[in-house]
Amino acid sequence: MTISWEDFLARVVERGEYQGEAEADHASRVVLALLGEHLVGSERAELADALPAAYASLLRDAGPASEPLSAERFVEAVVGWIDGATPATAQWDIGAVLSTVGDLVPGELLDRVIEQLPDGYDLLFGHPASA
Repeated sequence: MTISWEDFLARVVERGEYQGEAEADHASRVVLALLGEHLVGSERAELADALPAAYASLLRDAGPASEPLSAERFVEAVVGWIDGATPATAQWDIGAVLSTVGDLVPGELLDRVIEQLPDGYDLLFGHPASA
């Protein structure tokens, strides 16, 4: 069963300690749209299926990235899309959104998603890979 938009956003608001839903919604849209550019195949579709429709479409409709972004460059890209963001605040935003996503999907799917991405994304999802 897919989580509702309100429940998803409430979790992001809590984790990100946002003042309101608008800030959390914007961060969620930016992070998920960028993530969608870096995922392909069944993992992208399965991850989208676990999200509220408004966010699922961001994953499904994202065009492919011209090149994979390292975790560090992903953070920099988020800085470019959120007014007043710094690398530290962008990392906070990413963590709030991706840790919420990580808690909503089966661990096996999350592992497959992280395997598609360059090194360092496991930390962005709040699920560090074991050594």
